[in-house]
Amino acid sequence: MKKWSPRIAFLISVCVFSNMKAQISVIGELSQDKDVRPGEKYEGVIVVKNDTNEPQEAKVNQTDYTFHFSGTNNYGEPGSNPRSNARWVTFSPSFLTIPPQGMMAVNFVVNIPPDPEKKMLGTYWSMLMIEGIPKGSAESSLPPKDNKAQMGIMQIIRYGVQIASHIAGTGARNIKFLDVKLVGQEKNKRILQVDIENSGDIGMRPEIYVELFDEKGMTRGKFPGSKYRLYPGTSVRQAIDLSSVPAGTYKALVVVDAGGDDVFGAQYTLKF
Repeated sequence: MKKWSPRIAFLISVCVFSNMKAQISVIGELSQDKDVRPGEKYEGVIVVKNDTNEPQEAKVNQTDYTFHFSGTNNYGEPGSNPRSNARWVTFSPSFLTIPPQGMMAVNFVVNIPPDPEKKMLGTYWSMLMIEGIPKGSAESSLPPKDNKAQMGIMQIIRYGVQIASHIAGTGARNIKFLDVKLVGQEKNKRILQVDIENSGDIGMRPEIYVELFDEKGMTRGKFPGSKYRLYPGTSVRQAIDLSSVPAGTYKALVVVDAGGDDVFGAQYTLKF
């Protein structure tokens, strides 16, 4: 998706025999990154908080995680992605009963396999899902507050904690520009839509911006995009607002800065 990515949470509406909803949260960043070497082991902790004055339950499970610039997300079976580290990860507990306003820890261990043929390159990742369990549901050991089953719509919140293992000193960073176009002009807006893919081996969260030059070659400013996490093989869509730029013809330099010497750019002509 350090946010490296923004916090990721999933809101699901389901029809159940209760009108209660679990109210938990995950404390801290929803991504945990570690530079590692083959054969090493490391540990981590995810802290889950009960935000209510009543006991709450939650469950933890594993999934793979990929995403596409179109907005689609895929939560595949653990280990189904060639770059998944799900099989390296063990965690405990898988079920939590959290006291009122209390916190509990989910501990995980990542065992990096040996790599005698040096085939492991770059970043491997997966996700631990933490999901609140509604009181009175089939999975819950806690009765609903009023002890009466009612048909209704319930909101269930899932938190996805990304666990990324970066094989130190291996792989390369690379970016592929999939599509760049102006959209939104019919609404008196000028949005430069930029679709990019991580075509390298290493996960990144690059700075993205567009610098515009007028027909005289003078710069008309830099326009920032958003910092999104990009894993190998995943892609994101940037929407960069150029509405404040006067009508004209411009050279647009789209820059993806992954840090250090890893800076990628593409030039386009825009007319509006």
